[in-house]
Amino acid sequence: MFETFPALDFPFCRHLFIDRIPGIDVRADRQAALERLAASHIEIRRSFGFPLPVTAEQTHGIGIAVVDETTRSPVPSVDGLVTNRPGVCLGIHVADCCAVYLLDPPTRSIGLVHSGRKGTDLGAVPAAIRKMQSEFGCDPRGMVAQLSPCIRPPWYEVDFAVTIAMQCRECGITNIHTSDQCTAADLNRYYSYRAEQGKTGRMLALLEILKR
Repeated sequence: MFETFPALDFPFCRHLFIDRIPGIDVRADRQAALERLAASHIEIRRSFGFPLPVTAEQTHGIGIAVVDETTRSPVPSVDGLVTNRPGVCLGIHVADCCAVYLLDPPTRSIGLVHSGRKGTDLGAVPAAIRKMQSEFGCDPRGMVAQLSPCIRPPWYEVDFAVTIAMQCRECGITNIHTSDQCTAADLNRYYSYRAEQGKTGRMLALLEILKR
């Protein structure tokens, strides 16, 4: 029902990736499916102490927003969120696309990006890395990138996770971690837009800077 990634275990932040939730009929369009999942997502995130997250509209583009305590959710026209504000939780929904977690321990700043095939081709993750550099003074050499489960061949014609990892390296990040899990290959654990023909739920990625 949920998972975490060892590469993101830093004392200044916490994260979660909420998987498929058994027993909920999500054979609907995106908004209806999210409404059916809302109560369970709230229960799970609250059980781990996460506040209400700031989410993105997710337009399969490269818009990146700098968010703080005053940011209203969902942030329109963006696929990535970055912050250095303690207590601000970032949230991204995915079903085959990749949720990319970005951490910079030296500056205690974070980013969370929705990157599917189109967003990857356009460069959503590099855009978020550049935003963290310009806004927070991050040095990519000290950053960490973690890719969530996403769709992979043979269930999909391209492996955009490989491209995302390459983009991170080209931006200067060397501490890169990927999940080998394919969302379409395990429908007991994950939602898959491709395998379920567009009528499915969404996983929820959460990332928060802890208050001191």
